[in-house]
Amino acid sequence: MAHDETLATRVRELIEQPAVERRMFGGLAFLLDGNLAVCVSGRGGLLLRVDDDAERARLLTRDQVGPMVMGSRTSTTWLEVGPGALRTRRQLAAWVARGVAAARSRPPK
Repeated sequence: MAHDETLATRVRELIEQPAVERRMFGGLAFLLDGNLAVCVSGRGGLLLRVDDDAERARLLTRDQVGPMVMGSRTSTTWLEVGPGALRTRRQLAAWVARGVAAARSRPPK
């Protein structure tokens, strides 16, 4: 399934630059210094990394948020954020900011 190009355009307007776009995980990933910040999923919504266990646990209590599942494996650090949690610019900006912070916290590749 192709990614949501409208959502990708909205992410482009918000993501810190320079971001590199690359097709990954069946969607369109936005990388900063080689680290994935967010990915517009081919299944709809976003994928992003949240390293802090307490923050991830808190976010998982929200509607439209779950662990990223790839095949039979469930991630302990990546989240899937459904389209319903990304309707407004403010909602999307908050998720993109989390992804950017996670990417910037890691050394460049």
